[in-house]
Amino acid sequence: MWTRDRMPKLVWLLGVSALFGAWGMLFELHWAWRFVPPGEWFFWARGAGIAWGICTCGMALMWGLARRVTPRFDAGRRQLLVAAQTAAVAAPAAVTGFGIFVGRRDLRPVEIELPVRGLAKDLDGIRIAQLSDIHYGPFLSRRELANAVGMANEFRPHLTVVTGDLITRDGDPLDECLDELARLRADSGVWGCLGNHEIYARCEDYAEQEGLRRNLHFLREKKQELRFGEARLNLAGVDYQKMHGDYLQRGKMLQEAGALNVLLSHNPDAFGVAAQQGWDVMLAGHTHGGQVTVEYLHQHLNFARFFTPYVYGHYEEGNSHLYVTRGIGTVGVPARIGAPPEVALIKLCAIS
Repeated sequence: MWTRDRMPKLVWLLGVSALFGAWGMLFELHWAWRFVPPGEWFFWARGAGIAWGICTCGMALMWGLARRVTPRFDAGRRQLLVAAQTAAVAAPAAVTGFGIFVGRRDLRPVEIELPVRGLAKDLDGIRIAQLSDIHYGPFLSRRELANAVGMANEFRPHLTVVTGDLITRDGDPLDECLDELARLRADSGVWGCLGNHEIYARCEDYAEQEGLRRNLHFLREKKQELRFGEARLNLAGVDYQKMHGDYLQRGKMLQEAGALNVLLSHNPDAFGVAAQQGWDVMLAGHTHGGQVTVEYLHQHLNFARFFTPYVYGHYEEGNSHLYVTRGIGTVGVPARIGAPPEVALIKLCAIS
């Protein structure tokens, strides 16, 4: 293990790791993408840089904690404790490796019931498949996206929605992504909204036009009435709502009296305003369920909690319901830990 005379080497290693991680984070900022050389190798190198920086910082923390609890005076147990200390230091690297090679590919079907008060009889049992945060590109292959599309189709949904972030950056293969999404099947069609990464990639208009050519309807401050028997479902979508901005400024104009009002918004943080406006159901993504999340004292700790209380799952405010999906892809570090990717099926259920 590290002794006092080896401390300079540890400090040097941490410094290099911090620079490597900072380099990776710099090129995660969308304004820096224009300086990125072509080829997938760069994105894997950048992701490796972020992962390495996180790993070594975690290893240093575990090493420091292990040193504080290792008795220096008990020679009989020292070998066992040193082995435990080594395992503790190696744990961050092992967990990150698992997240990269296993966790991000552990796509799961998730079924959720939303008990909607006063739901019309003909809407009781309506099934909505949701895909989100695909981030098609270096870290998500066409085969993996095809698996997600097949999973959604197996739900045999009445309605399928895609809630933004089709790709990550300008230059990602958006047309391939749309071609694969065009295989989605639902009785009442495939609808969606766009996310912040469509803004970063400057492809919002293109995604809308090319999606429509493939029968993928992206609702950009628009609404569509869908009929199920004698009941009406008003489906509306908005472009990405900037964090902590003036959410849903045209939200009330997109609602329909006498219909079940369902809102597609990439950013779940708009839910507080949506509930005030009286939306019955809101479907969102954006957070990736934290992407890297750790359970501590029955709480899930992750980066997304710094920005929004709506990280993953079902939320209620008054008579309004929100479901936030973990989505499919990754950004930054190509890893998922404690937040496996998912394709969701939301089933509407009537309650009195």
